[in-house]
Amino acid sequence: MKIATYNVNGVNGRLPVLLRWLEETQPDVVCLQELKAPHEKFPEQAIKDAGYNAIWHGQKSWNGVAILARNLEITELKRGLDGDPEDLQSRYIEAMVNGIVIGCLYLPNGNPAPGPKFDYKLQWFERFAAHTATLLAQNIPVVLAGDYNVIPTELDAYKPERWVEDALFRPETRLAFKNLIAQGWTDAIRKLYPTEIIYTFWDYFRNAYGRNAGLRIDHFLISPQVSDRLKSAGVDRNVRGWEKTSDHGPVWIELNDL
Repeated sequence: MKIATYNVNGVNGRLPVLLRWLEETQPDVVCLQELKAPHEKFPEQAIKDAGYNAIWHGQKSWNGVAILARNLEITELKRGLDGDPEDLQSRYIEAMVNGIVIGCLYLPNGNPAPGPKFDYKLQWFERFAAHTATLLAQNIPVVLAGDYNVIPTELDAYKPERWVEDALFRPETRLAFKNLIAQGWTDAIRKLYPTEIIYTFWDYFRNAYGRNAGLRIDHFLISPQVSDRLKSAGVDRNVRGWEKTSDHGPVWIELNDL
């Protein structure tokens, strides 16, 4: 079973790229972030024609998350996080697919930091951690995939010294991510590749992709029931080099069958 996560940076504007990637790689489950489309503008028919069922949580101009499943049923479990009834940003959706709970998230960027946006990021992190603790307590297979907007360690950034004051790399952000993992989650990429330089995001400026001046901010956190099945993982880095593409590359894991 192949599960992927991809910040598409605008699902309609990047639709040709998304459809080409789906056709070439055919993941079983896909978590999408940054749809940048209201609910009614999600390209459901095009996704369906590509062989995927979909659920999504849209928002005009910003954010937005979706889960796609190839020839598999999707049962929606949750959209949004508890703890702040006034939070209307579309950043989390959760479903059961093929016996696995899939959580798709787009964690707030938080810049400029410090400031209200950074405060929101940390508050969102707290709400997310409260929810993930309840998931772990159920002793079921869970995959939490998405754009976490977290650079976990210096290994995960090209020239990390340039990111010291950035919301993605500030000590508070990294500590929140570390505490999240300490609940009992496994960072899938780092389980398989503990010391390798792996990036998932390359800015549009200064030829970042060509220089491989990237960041690793798209992550898979997996529960113990999934960690035991982890077979392989990687980044479809070449997709970042396509025309009119996202500034993120798709990231994926493969699980052994039960």
